[in-house]
Amino acid sequence: MDTLIQPRVLKGFRDFLPAAEIERDNLIEKLTAMFRSFGFVPIDTPVLEYTDILLRKSNGETEKQVFRFEDNGGRNVAMRFDLTVPFARFTAEHKDELYFPFKRYHIAKVWRGEKPQAGRYREFVQCDFDTVGSNSAASDFEILNLMKAALGAIGVTDITVHINHRGIFNRFLAKIGISEKSEDVLRSVDKLSKAGRDNVSQELTEITGSSDTAAAILSYIAGGTDFNSTLSIIENMAGGPAEDTQRMRDIHAMMEAAGIAGTYVLDPSITRGLDYYTGVVYETFLNNLPSIGSVCSGGRYDNLAGLYIKEKIPGVGASIGLDRLIAGLEQLNLTAQKGSYLDAEIYCLDEKNAIAYQKTAAAFRALGIAVEVFPDAKKINQQYTVTDAKNIPWGIMINNENITAETVTLKNLSTRELYEDLTVAQAAAKIKS
Repeated sequence: MDTLIQPRVLKGFRDFLPAAEIERDNLIEKLTAMFRSFGFVPIDTPVLEYTDILLRKSNGETEKQVFRFEDNGGRNVAMRFDLTVPFARFTAEHKDELYFPFKRYHIAKVWRGEKPQAGRYREFVQCDFDTVGSNSAASDFEILNLMKAALGAIGVTDITVHINHRGIFNRFLAKIGISEKSEDVLRSVDKLSKAGRDNVSQELTEITGSSDTAAAILSYIAGGTDFNSTLSIIENMAGGPAEDTQRMRDIHAMMEAAGIAGTYVLDPSITRGLDYYTGVVYETFLNNLPSIGSVCSGGRYDNLAGLYIKEKIPGVGASIGLDRLIAGLEQLNLTAQKGSYLDAEIYCLDEKNAIAYQKTAAAFRALGIAVEVFPDAKKINQQYTVTDAKNIPWGIMINNENITAETVTLKNLSTRELYEDLTVAQAAAKIKS
């Protein structure tokens, strides 16, 4: 006899049992509805891309996390590590078929070979929403507004969105004479919440070659006491008013007009480590669990599509890390109660009545009730065990007398209360109520 293969899953990857997948599906349905309500439309792109498409001008940090290999045709390919870079390629390739501004959402799996930890996996779902073809403050604001609305749609309201502008930071770095080291500085600052001020200070000193320069950077990212005071501080340190600081004032004015400004803080330490961001950037934290990291982040990336075409197409977007968000909600005991796609189960009391069961099920479905028929005439307690595992709220029993009278017995599977001799329409109304 052949040796059995031990079933196992790769580290950083997971199976999802029905209850967990139902929860994810329900969240995705709510997010999809919110994206569409703002005028965003769906697209999809391949899991595999040519490696040079994904890595672009990477300095090696991204490359370390990408799953890549040579396929059977000798092509160097890689699995997408986010949905933004494939979208840039998509936009460049289909620009003559698209209308601008073009607003898209894309909900799909991505892969990164990073170290698995709480809320971080090597295979995970991202929910991206982006606008390309507009370089306006209104587009920046709409993404920020949709971030709050989308999270609110799935019951995540106790959040703070930290925003910043890479352009202001870049002006500051130019003023202190270290523009050529900007990418390394940005990546170092991006580690502040995890590595701590002292470690970042030491790393910045090594990068810039000066402890005074490192201190100036740390002073810049410290900010002020509120949005306006912080903006004034970093504006002065960057050399004075410019388009980038005016952009932040315009965005903040829109937030105040919409009554949502209290959710957002100007945080000069938010830089986003990826090198394609050029303007406003942001990260979203659960107020009661900031340690899990950002659950929705993104920014403006006006030069990204320019890596594939000469024409400059501005873009701005955000991404909800669904798996990390769910992990955080589980830690806070905020996940929804386990549910079911079904409203009711028709129990099989006698296999001879199988046709009657199916006829009744069709009648319930015609009235908008999601119902299934138990296929085998097992002992009723065995059937209860299965429906309990599925979290089905109602049970329907049909005996010979019910068939003759065209009635059913309805059972509330939580309270065990019975409602006898109901018509299908009466039972359906009871289930809906």
